[in-house]
Amino acid sequence: MPRTTAHGQALLDEAALMACMAYVDLNPVRAGMAITPEASDYTAVRRRIAYLKNPAEPSQPTTLMPFVGNLRKAMPKGLAFHLKDYLELIDWTGRSIRDDKKGAIQQSLPSILQRLNLEQDAWLRLTTEFENLFKTLVGNEQAVQSTCVRHGQRWAQGVNACRHYFPT
Repeated sequence: MPRTTAHGQALLDEAALMACMAYVDLNPVRAGMAITPEASDYTAVRRRIAYLKNPAEPSQPTTLMPFVGNLRKAMPKGLAFHLKDYLELIDWTGRSIRDDKKGAIQQSLPSILQRLNLEQDAWLRLTTEFENLFKTLVGNEQAVQSTCVRHGQRWAQGVNACRHYFPT
């Protein structure tokens, strides 16, 4: 079933949906209201990045369609892409706008994964071995510790992996 934008355009396939999402998520950058997508207020991309930086949350923001990965037979409801790929697409798109035009992401800025303090190798391992790396709580050490305190736990399995993959 096609999705429709606020202005009435019917988004008939995933490519159209991604183009529209990127357009909307980059609006604050193009308008000169934010330097980077993660610094833009009131956008879906900022909410997704906030989730990514605090994976102690049980799922992606519930008011947004989740990224569920590549197409497969038993496809869950969601966007058939990985969140990391979408963020890299947003970053690449923002950098592709000419520097002499308003709203370009500066070429001199580090990549979005670097700005979010996510190493590419570590990210790949996280996204391919998540269940092996973490058994209960996932997030930076402070988030894990505060969750343990709230639940009356003294310790959580996987804290070393959290410390390694989600440095503060």
